[in-house]
Amino acid sequence: MKPALHILLALMGSLSACRGQVTEGAPIVVERNMYDQEKYNPQAYSPFFADHGAMRPPVVGAVPQDRFEEDESVATGVLSDATGYVMTIPEAVVARSRGGMAPMVQRGRERFDIYCATCHGRTGDGASLVARAGFPKLPKLDDARVCTMPDGQLYATIANGVRNMPPYAAQLDVDDRWAVVAYVRALELNQISQGGSPR
Repeated sequence: MKPALHILLALMGSLSACRGQVTEGAPIVVERNMYDQEKYNPQAYSPFFADHGAMRPPVVGAVPQDRFEEDESVATGVLSDATGYVMTIPEAVVARSRGGMAPMVQRGRERFDIYCATCHGRTGDGASLVARAGFPKLPKLDDARVCTMPDGQLYATIANGVRNMPPYAAQLDVDDRWAVVAYVRALELNQISQGGSPR
């Protein structure tokens, strides 16, 4: 045999012997930047900070990604005993809107125009960009079925989605979802005042 073939066979044999074997030796790392990262593990000690903790408390005034809500019925739109939906927008949410229902409806309009109008139309009539693109027209938001729906059910629909409608819990926090519910109810009242179906 040629010497090059011997070397090749020896190399292949040594590599095949390494597969699946456990070793106590140091790993062979060609690029060490990712292997030796300068980072803290959770709950680690840090000499840098005064409290010696590597994990830092949240910055004062930071907005959490998903706000914690103590009242389960406010967070889900379902009564705490799970017997049904919350009938009206909770007073605690209206009180948090700093000014009552009027600023809440205004905030709901802003969120509705951003997230809902594309499919439901600016006035909730279902004649939207999506409908013009060839998708089936959505039911009007002043439809009797929607008007008689408890506010909590409308809230849960916004949060969790239904049929072709995706959930918007990631885009809208708890108060914004209730604000959209308030705006939808305002749209319904506007349609009724213009001769639509009563609620």
